[in-house]
Amino acid sequence: MIGIGGMGMAPLALFLKERGYSVSGYDDHMRLQVREILTCAGIELVATPNLPASVTRVVRSSAVTPAHPIMVQAKSRGLPTLRRGEMLAEQSRDYKLVAIAGSHGKTTTTAMLISGLKATGFAANYVLGGLFADSLAPAAAVDSEWLVAEVDESDGTIDGFNPTITILVNLDWDHADYYQNPAAIESAFARLFSRTTQAIIVPEGDPSLGTLSGSALVPVHSVGPTGTFTFRLEKQSPDSMQLHLSGAYDCSAAMVKAAGQFNAANAAAALATAQLMGAQINPIALSNYPGVRRRQTKLFQAPGITVYQDYAHHPAEIEALLRFVRDNYPERRLVTIFQPHRYSRTLQFKQRFAEVLSRCDRVLLLQVYAASELPIAGGTSEAVLSCMDAGTSAQLVTQEAELARLLGEESGSPRVVLFVGAGDIEDWADTYVKHLGLQSHPGIQVVHATNQPPEWWSRLRLSLSDETRLALDEPIGKKTTFGVGGNSRYYAEPANADDLQRILHAAHKAGVEVFLLGRGSNLLVTDAGYKGLVIRLTGKAWQTIHRLDENTIEVGCGVKLKQLCADAVQLGLEGFEFCDGIPGTLGGALRMNAGAMGGWMFDRVESIEFMTLEGGRYVLPHSAFEAGYRCCVELKDAIAISAVLRAKGQASPETIKARIEANAAKRKASQPREPSAGCVFKNPPGDHAGRIIDELGLKGFSIGGAQVSPMHGNFIVNTGDASSSDVIALVREIRATARLQRNITLEPEVLLLGTKWEDIL
Repeated sequence: MIGIGGMGMAPLALFLKERGYSVSGYDDHMRLQVREILTCAGIELVATPNLPASVTRVVRSSAVTPAHPIMVQAKSRGLPTLRRGEMLAEQSRDYKLVAIAGSHGKTTTTAMLISGLKATGFAANYVLGGLFADSLAPAAAVDSEWLVAEVDESDGTIDGFNPTITILVNLDWDHADYYQNPAAIESAFARLFSRTTQAIIVPEGDPSLGTLSGSALVPVHSVGPTGTFTFRLEKQSPDSMQLHLSGAYDCSAAMVKAAGQFNAANAAAALATAQLMGAQINPIALSNYPGVRRRQTKLFQAPGITVYQDYAHHPAEIEALLRFVRDNYPERRLVTIFQPHRYSRTLQFKQRFAEVLSRCDRVLLLQVYAASELPIAGGTSEAVLSCMDAGTSAQLVTQEAELARLLGEESGSPRVVLFVGAGDIEDWADTYVKHLGLQSHPGIQVVHATNQPPEWWSRLRLSLSDETRLALDEPIGKKTTFGVGGNSRYYAEPANADDLQRILHAAHKAGVEVFLLGRGSNLLVTDAGYKGLVIRLTGKAWQTIHRLDENTIEVGCGVKLKQLCADAVQLGLEGFEFCDGIPGTLGGALRMNAGAMGGWMFDRVESIEFMTLEGGRYVLPHSAFEAGYRCCVELKDAIAISAVLRAKGQASPETIKARIEANAAKRKASQPREPSAGCVFKNPPGDHAGRIIDELGLKGFSIGGAQVSPMHGNFIVNTGDASSSDVIALVREIRATARLQRNITLEPEVLLLGTKWEDIL
C-alpha cells in the first residue's frame, strides 16, 4: 500500500489485515501516531520505496502518481494496481454496505455512526477515513453482514460502490480538478443513488437533492427540522449538546459529545442510519462519542486563550466552524491560521474563502498545501489575500518563527486561535501549543496531546496474537448498562488464555492495577475514569459451552447468562432459570455470586478455572471458594476463565421455558427498563433496601440526570443525560436520608471503578 500513512489508506490497511491479508506499506511522510497503530497491528512498513518480493497486488492513494518508484516497480513486475477507493469497493461487495458520502462531514458522520452502533451493541464492520480522537481503532472486521464505510467522491472511484444504504451528508461542488462543474459531481451522486438497494438519507432543504432523489429506486428519508427524521438542537456547550428527536426516530432525545449545528446534523443522520440498520438507538448512544482527530479538536486551554484545530478546507466547512466559535465564545477575538489545500480548490473558491475568513478578527494565511498538484496561476494563498476586504487584518506567513511572533501580539486579549486546513498545518499547531505549554501560566491545560504508549505496553503488543486487541484511553462508561463514566487508561480484549496470562504478568510487573469487565451490569465508572487496565473476555474462546455428562456443562466465563440459560433450556437442564434475567456474563456472576428469583450462581458451581492477577492459573473445586451474599472472596483479586456447572436436574425444555417466562413477567412488573446498574444497595439483614427507600418517599427523586426509579426504589436510572457524579450524589443523598430517618446504613452493592466507595461516601 503506497501512501499507507494517509487517513484513507491506514484504516483500509487495518481492515485488510483483519480480513486475513498480508499487508505491507510505504509512505514518504509517515506520522508517528499512524506508524504505531499500523505496526501494532502487525503491518510491515518498509523504510525505502522498494516493492517487497512477496507482494501480489498494489493499492495506492490517489495522491500517488504512476511515476512513484514503487508504481514503476509494480508495472515492471506486471502486478495489478488499484486506487484506495477501488480496493474498498471490491471489499464492500461481500457485505451490506452503508456508504457515507458527500462533499464534507463524511468522516464525522461515519465516526458517529460507528460509535452509536458500538454503544447499542450492534455489530458492524467499518472503515473510517480518519483517526478517532481516543484509542478506538479506525477500522474493524467482525462477524457481521454490515460494513460502514466512508466513500470518497474526489477521484471518481465512487462509481464502484453498490450500497445497501447511502447517506449523503451534503452536496457542494468540490474537487474541480476532477469535476469540471456542479452538474458533473451531481451526476456522480445520482448514479450512486440509482445503485442503492434499501434506503437513502439526505439532509432536509438542499434544493439540489430534490433532482437527485428522482434517480433513486428506494425510499429517500430526509433529516432536518421537518424531515422524515426530525431533530432540533435544544441546548449546547462548547463540548456537548442535546437534541430533541421526533418523526421516524424511535427515541425522543439524544445526548451528543460534540457541539455546533453541523455536528447536530451529522449526529441526527448517524442515529437515523443506525435505526434503519436495525440498531436500538437510545438517548445516550452518542453521549461518549470520542470525536475524530483534527475535527474541532481543542488542543489547548488556559485563562484568556483556547486553541482549536480543524480539518476544514472547504468554505462551507470553515463557515460552520466559525459559527460554532462565535456562538460559544462571543466575547473573544477570533484569530484564524488557514492553510489552503490544493491549488485547484484554492482557484475554485478563493473569493468564497476570502468572504468567510473576513469574519475573523485576524487571519494568518499559510502557503497552499499542494498534495500532488503543481502550482496553478490564481490558485495561491496570495490570490486569496488579494480577494479579502481592505479592512480585514490579514497577512501571509511563511515561517514558524514569524507565526509565533504574530500570535504573541494577541496575548493581551481573550482569544480563540484556530488552526484550519487539511495539509501539514497540524505541525504548525503542535509547535505553537508546545510553545504555550512551556510558558508559566496558572490554570494551563493541554487538552489534546500525542497518546504515546509506555514501553511495557508496546513490548506487550509484540508478544500477543493478532486477534488480541489492546487500546489506550478506551471509553469504559459506555460499556456498562448505566452508560456513564470515563475512560480506562489501558484496555485489553485477550483472544485466548495464553494472551490473558501474558497481559496479567506484564501489568503486574509494571505495577498497573487490573479490573475485569463483563457486561458492566453491576458497575459504575467515575467520570474521571480508571487509571489501571480493564480486561474484557469478548472473543469466541471465552464463549464456549460444552456438555460433559448428563448433568454437567463446562462454560466459558465470557458467556452471557441469558445465553447460558437458553442453552440449558435446549439441553433440558434445570436450575439455571434465574440466569435469564441477569444482564451479565458468567465471569461477573461468579465474582459477585449473582442471584435472582431465589437462585444463586454458586448453587450450580462444581469447579472454577481462574487466573490470579499475577498470571497464575488454577482449577479449584466448589469447596475451596467462600461465596456469600453478592461476593466471592477468592475471585475478588482473580479472573475466572471457565467453570464446570451442575444442573439441578433434568426436565423438558417446555417446562423450563415456562418457568423462565413466569420469572420474566415478575421482572417486567417490578423492574424499570431505563439504563441502570440493577439494585444499587445491598439488602440490610432481615429487610429490603427497595422497601426502605420507598418508605422514605424517595421514589422519583432526581439529581441531574440520575433518578430513583419510580417503579423500584433500589434502582437508580439514567434518564438520558446523567453523569457518574449525578449517580454518586444520589447514592449519598439516599444513604444520608436512611441514616437520619431510620438509623440504617445502606451499603452499595454496585461496584465503583475509578475510586473506592469508602473514600467518597
